Amino acid sequence: MNPDNPDRINFRKRPQQERSIQRVDAILSVAAALIAEKGVSAMKMTELATVAAIPIGSVYQYFPDKAAIVRALLERHSSRIRQKVGEAFAFVASLDHAIELVCTMIDWYYREFRSDPAYIGVWLGTDIDRDILQLNIQHSNRVAEIFLESIRPFLPAESRIDLEARTQLFSHLIGASIRFAIVSEDEMALRMLYELKQVIHVTLLAEPAQ
Repeated sequence: MNPDNPDRINFRKRPQQERSIQRVDAILSVAAALIAEKGVSAMKMTELATVAAIPIGSVYQYFPDKAAIVRALLERHSSRIRQKVGEAFAFVASLDHAIELVCTMIDWYYREFRSDPAYIGVWLGTDIDRDILQLNIQHSNRVAEIFLESIRPFLPAESRIDLEARTQLFSHLIGASIRFAIVSEDEMALRMLYELKQVIHVTLLAEPAQ
């Protein structure tokens, strides 16, 4: 993947008609299956076209580079997560309630994506491509913003927490921790997530040391 051309991670042509939308969905479905089987690096555009029974020219009509396919899949996962987070934090009642919701979201995140073999392949693919990695960071920051806005009304006026920095940090760490858990044995994964939630209870909204 060549990170010197940002256009390579964008749709070359966004599908408008139903037939085009179905074709793009077919490409992404096959890409997800191939990534789940062999990872992003090993997936080839020619193989993707063959398995999807779509001419290679049609694949390139929509996706200029493999990275654009990874981005499209990443955005599907990211949008799903942000929608769930937005729904969960729409009615926060207190800071303690917000912390409990974070822990509930960790459990949902783990359950939802542990059974999705394409998910981890796509997310691991973000680590080998600078442009896609930046999108992952932007996603984490948007999740942090949702949480931040939900708790602002409950923060004491004298709070010394740099909340923007802390919520962005925790958003990224939580996502990385859950992905680590997803590729671990289930028993250990649950133990690690339990410890993660204990850390969150103690530190996420703790005032900084003097």
